[in-house]
Amino acid sequence: MPRKLAWERRAAVLRAVAGGQSLEAVSRWSGVDRVSVGRWARLSGMRVRDGRVGGVEPVDMDRVVTVLPGRSYRRLTLADRSVIQAALASSMPLGVRAIARELGVSASTVSREIRAHRVRHWDRQYYDAGVAHYRALRSRPRHRVGKLEDPVLRAEVVSRLNLKYSPQQVAGELKRAFPGRAEMQVSHETIYQALYVQGRGALRHELTVEKALRSGRTGRLPQSKLPPRTNRPWLEGARLSHRPAEVADRAVPGHWEGDLVVGPGNSGIITLVERATRYALLGRLPGTRDSATVTDVLARMIEHLPATLARTITWDQGSEMASHKTFTVKTGCPVFFCDPHSPWQRGSNENTNGLIRDFYPKGTNFNTITDDDLAETQRLLNIRPRQTLDFRSPHVMLTELINGVALTT
Repeated sequence: MPRKLAWERRAAVLRAVAGGQSLEAVSRWSGVDRVSVGRWARLSGMRVRDGRVGGVEPVDMDRVVTVLPGRSYRRLTLADRSVIQAALASSMPLGVRAIARELGVSASTVSREIRAHRVRHWDRQYYDAGVAHYRALRSRPRHRVGKLEDPVLRAEVVSRLNLKYSPQQVAGELKRAFPGRAEMQVSHETIYQALYVQGRGALRHELTVEKALRSGRTGRLPQSKLPPRTNRPWLEGARLSHRPAEVADRAVPGHWEGDLVVGPGNSGIITLVERATRYALLGRLPGTRDSATVTDVLARMIEHLPATLARTITWDQGSEMASHKTFTVKTGCPVFFCDPHSPWQRGSNENTNGLIRDFYPKGTNFNTITDDDLAETQRLLNIRPRQTLDFRSPHVMLTELINGVALTT
């Protein structure tokens, strides 16, 4: 059979299936076996029901889909889609903009319609109005009327919530006030859903009280029967809120930000950046990243600094600093932890880590990097002039501090 006749035959089969004919009936008059008819329908996006006769899940092809208030566009009808099909199938096919002018819709509406609902047959794509309309109606979920959309019931619920009843108390009160009237009763869960979820808490905006619930929450908290889990006990008493206020403005030197830059083979380096001067210290880990090893290397990195230049260290919440209290006892330098997912709270360190990746791209195994190589990287980072330091280098700034020269801006 010529390819043109083949795709026209397939289009006729799909049109009949979308129109509600059974697979068996379509197979009989078209001469196409029933299995192929079902496969074609599935490939075109139809939902096919199994069974001896079978067919697609029916839709009301004449149903008019209403447009939500305030929307400027309109839904395409079966007649609109028939115009699109005829325009595309004519001997001189019309363009998308010409079709849009004919229908009185935007060109993007026509373009999306053709792209979404055309059917492929071998190397050819074609558009069929019946198939497209079926698919559009099937893919559009039907609006389910919620119980609280009844204005009488909704008014009863709102009035009780305004009296500061809880949702559970509202549901219980309605059962007593309207016994035997199912249409005037609603579960407390439905009220919670209307307050929290539906329309971003649309019911909450109808209340005259400031808080919909005693908790004052506008979103639900997940409930669990398990006790609260605290798998990071080392954070207690060492959060950012406990850090001295002088750290924030960078006026006082000696406050550092730290992190790990890691690689394969359990390798990594410790990076420390002084907040006022942006001076960087790098320390290589000996093939392991456990907390005892990290804090031991960190202690060696700052042991030669004057006490006035080792006041605090700010770190993320990684477990590699779980034994930070031992480090503080050993060095006298307390460690404080950023809030979760807040890298900007140690922005100087994040910026320096990005510079380090210029020397050691991701995937670098730091076990193969020598101490001399790391020392050279540290030197190059610290002699680089910085715009934030008025194009002075971190090395010059720190040297002045160590030599007792006042820090200038």
